[in-house]
Amino acid sequence: MATSPSNTDAQLVAPPQEPDSSLSSIVYDISQQVQMAMENMLKMISEVDQNSAGIVEDIAKSKDSALERKRVLEEEKEKFQKAAYTVLDLLSRS
Repeated sequence: MATSPSNTDAQLVAPPQEPDSSLSSIVYDISQQVQMAMENMLKMISEVDQNSAGIVEDIAKSKDSALERKRVLEEEKEKFQKAAYTVLDLLSRS
């Protein structure tokens, strides 16, 4: 004689689907949030890369400008030194 399982036996064998469904929903929501956060981070990284490239370019221009200004100042210094030595030489001859 075959007996059919009682309601209690059926509940033990197959747990209700709602907890699995809500757990799946939570995992899906979290994965979507993580994916959006990663996409936002990639956008920010791209922006940082672009800005840093501009900053590096500005630094290089500033360095070139500073080196040019240093060269000009060195030339002016040499001219003033020559003029000062010339004046000293003229004064020592008198």
